[in-house]
Amino acid sequence: MTGGLDFACVGVRAEPYAAGPTLVFRVRVTAGGEDRRVHALALRCQFRVEPAQRRYSDAEAAALGDLFGERERWGRSLNPLQFAQVSVVVPGFDGSTEVDLPVPCSYDTDIAATRFCDALDDGEVPLLLLFSGTAFRGPGGFQVEPVPWHKEAVCRMPVAVWREMMDQHFPGCGWLRLPREVLDALRAYRSRNALPSWEATVEQLLAHAEEPRSLLTPEGSPR
Repeated sequence: MTGGLDFACVGVRAEPYAAGPTLVFRVRVTAGGEDRRVHALALRCQFRVEPAQRRYSDAEAAALGDLFGERERWGRSLNPLQFAQVSVVVPGFDGSTEVDLPVPCSYDTDIAATRFCDALDDGEVPLLLLFSGTAFRGPGGFQVEPVPWHKEAVCRMPVAVWREMMDQHFPGCGWLRLPREVLDALRAYRSRNALPSWEATVEQLLAHAEEPRSLLTPEGSPR
């Protein structure tokens, strides 16, 4: 009779050679039972952020206000956030093995998990890895054994790893997604004012927004 499979996250790093922002999670898989040979494992992993599993500074709490509201509401609003879902085929092993799970990430701050990670100053991102899939085991042949849905592993990813990953692809920059009509209006404003860059465009708009109302036309636009 075969035993079950157990999982543990033993590390996470930023992948420096990926085309886009990518985290690589190192997972150890251990087979139990008398026969510990696994011929192959089709593994699925769901990554979930567990916001309630850490403390937050006042600055972090303010930055997370659009996600969770005021601190007084956090008892009800600090709910898990979907981070990613990946699949991998683990080659055969005897007893235990380690496998890399590459997770492509986005700097789109409209995505809740990205906004959460970006708001943290330091410490760790509390993640829960939820496993499922199918193992092929058995002496002298194949026995199909599902990975139970309750199999999971905790990962305390350093915020520094997240920032390292993003800095590899967006050094000193952020990323903002806009509806096409807003982008078209912004492009027209840049062209109309002969501004050399998007940075200069936004800076000029911000400067006008902070000007006294007397310097603006009735429509609220610069004279």
